[in-house]
Order: sequence, then C-alpha cells, then structure tokens
Amino acid sequence: LMNLKSLSDKVCQIRNRLTSTDWLFLNACVGAVGNDQAPVKAYLRQVGDRARQLTKDECLVLGSPSKYVEGSTLAHLAIRFQHSEIISLLLTPATVEARKRLPSQCNPDLAANIREEVGLLLRQHKGDWPCYFFTQINTFLLPAEVHKFCLSVKKKLLDEVVDRDVEKELELECIINWSSEVTGNLGSRLYPMWNRMAGDCLLDSVLQATWGVVDRDNTLRRALADSLSDGTSCFYERWKEAEQLQSHALGYSLEEEQLRQDWEVVVALAEQQGKSLEQAHVFALAHILRRPIVVYGVRVVKNFRGENLGFANFEGIYLPLLWEPSFCWKTPIALAYTRGHFSALVGITTAWQPCQEAGAWSNTRSHDSHVHYLPLVDSEGKALPVHFLTEQELGSEDRLLGEYCDCHIIRGGLLTAKQEVTCTQQSRLVAQLVDDWLDRFRRMDKRRGQQSGSTTTDSASSN
Repeated sequence: LMNLKSLSDKVCQIRNRLTSTDWLFLNACVGAVGNDQAPVKAYLRQVGDRARQLTKDECLVLGSPSKYVEGSTLAHLAIRFQHSEIISLLLTPATVEARKRLPSQCNPDLAANIREEVGLLLRQHKGDWPCYFFTQINTFLLPAEVHKFCLSVKKKLLDEVVDRDVEKELELECIINWSSEVTGNLGSRLYPMWNRMAGDCLLDSVLQATWGVVDRDNTLRRALADSLSDGTSCFYERWKEAEQLQSHALGYSLEEEQLRQDWEVVVALAEQQGKSLEQAHVFALAHILRRPIVVYGVRVVKNFRGENLGFANFEGIYLPLLWEPSFCWKTPIALAYTRGHFSALVGITTAWQPCQEAGAWSNTRSHDSHVHYLPLVDSEGKALPVHFLTEQELGSEDRLLGEYCDCHIIRGGLLTAKQEVTCTQQSRLVAQLVDDWLDRFRRMDKRRGQQSGSTTTDSASSN
C-alpha cells in the first residue's frame, strides 16, 4: 500500500510539472495507440517534433506499461499497433502553409539584416548577475495603410499574416478583443501573428512583437539560455519560491533536491532548439527585453473531444522584477497562448490616438507616436495575475504594476497598460521591411481600383 501511495504521489508531481506541449504529445500518443488522428494532427500542427520520445515519467503518467514503452515515438506506437492511416500521416513530410506570407518572407536579405541588428543590440550585464538585455526598444505594429486598402485586399493581407485559428479561439473565449471600448473607441484591437508551429514559437513571437522577424538564427534562444545558466543565482530563487507557493496551494511540498533537478530541466530546455518553453522562460525574456510581457491565454487545455487535459498557467503579467524600474521601459508587449502555442499580438497603427485617463478625454493629435491600450483584467473584470512575486510582494500588485507599466483607467473603468510607440524608437530596417512588404498589396489595390473604375465607365457608357 505504501508503494502504491508513493507511486501515486510521484505521478501527481509529474503531472503538475507537465507543460501544455507535453500534454499535447501525450494525447497524441494515446491517439496513435487508439487510432485517433485528431490529437496526432493537433500535435503535428502545433508542435511538429516527430522525433520526440516517451520518457520514463511520461510512461508513468499514461499508465498501461504494456502499451507505452520508454523511448517510443509516435511512429513506433502507430507501427506497433498497425494503424496504417496514422503511420502514413506521420511519415508524410511536413508542408509549409502556403497561404501564409509574413513581412520577413518578402525580403529575406533585409530580414537577415534585422536579425543581425537584434544580435548587436544585446549586451550582457556585468557583475554578479550576467543577464543579457537589449540596449534599444522596438515594437512591431501593422501599418495604418492596411485600413486604406479595399476590403478584398485588406482581407488577403490579414489572412496571410494573422493566425485565424488562434484569433477565433481567443475571441470566442473572450480572451482578447472582448472590450468594444478598447477595440473600437481606442483602436486597440489585437491580431495574433502566424509563426512556426515548433517549440520555438515563444521566441518567434517575442521577436515578432518587437522586431517583426522570427528567431531563425537562435539569437534570442542563446541569450535566454546563457542568462538562465549564468544568472541562476537570481532567477532560481524567484522561480523556486513561485514553485513552492504553488505546491503548497495544491497541498504538497517540494524538496530542495527535486527543485534543483527541475531547474536544471528549465535551463536545459532553453539550450535546445525546438524545445518548448515554460513560464520561467517568459519571466526571463521580460528581463532580456527590459519591459513587461502580458500574456493572454487559455486557462484550460482541452483535447479535440473537449475533455480537460490540464490547466495552463501562462496567462498573466510578467514584470522584469529583478531590474530596477528605472532601468526598464514601461511599454509592454502582448503575446497569446493557446494549446501549446505562443503568438505575437500586434495592433495596427493609427494617425492619431485619443488619450483616455480616469474617465477624462483629452484628444491629442500626434504624427510621431501611436498608443494602444492593453487590458490588465479579463473579460469578467478580474485582475490578470502577476507572476513570480515573492511572498512579501503578494498584495502589492498595484504598486508594482505602476512602477513597471504606464497604467491607465479608461472611461469604462478598465485598468489598462499603455503601449506607446514613437517613430524615433522604431528601427529603420523594420520600417523598410514593412514598406517593401506593403508594395505588393499597393499594386494589388491599384489594380482592383482600376478594374472597378473601368467597370463603372463601361456601365455609364452603355447607359
């Protein structure tokens, strides 16, 4: 009985450590054994790591040792149980989604120059805490010119860069764009950018939200890995306290040895290309960016039958608490989190922006800055959690938000963070990339206008 209880406690601890990506993989394994293609397709679409193997701990979670053997891949399971359709699915080469064409794909050479610029702007902090940080701020926004195109061209443009599946899921669950005041009056609608469906999606989305490119050269991943490895003394203590607070809330405790082992996994994940990342990595990235990260995401991960796989704890606010507020920028970036996948959330610039503070309107016209408002509460008015607070900081969320964000209460009473972007802060290379990308749609819009004008002229002549 004691052995059974010990095993049950161990499985419980393993389950609590599993990420949403882990659950996607385990659900796909169950699908490979049970001849269910839906979870296998979901894993391939959102993660794509066909070579991933079952670990000993994952086999314990799945149970049924006669079915799930350590070291098995999805293909091994499908072949063993002779499910030909799933075997074919797994052996078919992955295809790139042809309908998607990001700004960085329209001019690969310029995108490479931007990634090089990103690398040059990274510095390592000197002293006891050698964390990397950016020396310049940049925020990527879709250009206001998008609104000037005819409806068909605008739709094609957005369909090519926006992840419509993510957008639909988040909007249906009232996770983004739920406030008509924010999206309408304040012009702060958010669009989830499409990116690679592999374990690099967090890093891709962070660079897309800032510089408009993906982390193809692993520049950001290397900075993240080195910061966590070299800066363990600071990051580990914050992470450990957060883990202990969570475990106590769930009714169990973690030993120092177990925490050390888990932290080594956190660091190792950052070092390996294609490996999915966790909350600790989002927290570290906020320090590398020197600015807050707001994550809007699903809270429960479900399979395709609507059954709960587990809780997702990514949603919330990640402040660079280990830096002094004076060293940080108060302009946050926004990310989306759906089932095992991160996306950059970006807005569309406008020619001018109404400033709405504490119920008072003051419209100020500005041609060199753009403002978006990011809700710091959910659709029910509940404050988004601030992650990685110490026990002493719990209850001081409002003060910390005020120190690290430019907070505003808009007319409807919602607490928001102001994302202000000035032209002087924008990279010229990124501006050139966006301009080159828009040229195709300008030509397309011009042709549509000429066709429309020709049709009107012909109609008038016939009359």
